[in-house]
Amino acid sequence: MRRLILGAVALLMAVPVAAAELGDDGLHKQPWMRDTFKDLREDLDEANAEGKRLVLFFEQRGCIYCTKMHEDVFSDAGISEFIADNYFVVQLNLHGDIEVTDFDGETLSEKDMARKWRVMFTPNIVFLPEEVLEDQTALDASVAVMPGAFGKGTTLDMFTWVAEKRYLLDNGEDFQRYHARMIQERNNGSFD
Repeated sequence: MRRLILGAVALLMAVPVAAAELGDDGLHKQPWMRDTFKDLREDLDEANAEGKRLVLFFEQRGCIYCTKMHEDVFSDAGISEFIADNYFVVQLNLHGDIEVTDFDGETLSEKDMARKWRVMFTPNIVFLPEEVLEDQTALDASVAVMPGAFGKGTTLDMFTWVAEKRYLLDNGEDFQRYHARMIQERNNGSFD
């Protein structure tokens, strides 16, 4: 009996943890990511029609930090549901060749658009407002940029802060102060 139990435990330990789904492009995929023509004006119109915010996710094949976000953060049902309910997510490949049309009308490959918007590493998440002026680029119009991989609390706080349009409030509570308050409320002072 003891051998049977030890064998079962060994078998369970040998089973790999489920990894986030990878697409043919080597990027992680989530059910809430949209496959669009990557014309940002059209994507913004569609997001607004659904009552959601447009957000751009820059990722790259083999990015360990992207993997961390998908496996440790976006795998959380609460965070994933919040994103699905509130955001229209367009994924972009830092080294990709698919054409992207910026709000200013310029069409470039994903990799050239990344250079234009000064995206140097991944993940890089760009949050956009509901309205963008014709001559603005996505970077110029963005209300927030989340550069890098963060834990669940920080990620949820950023997505919440943008969804609630807290960047428009004139109350002295920028994202860092908001996040610090959320840490206090959520965990009685412990960090995420």
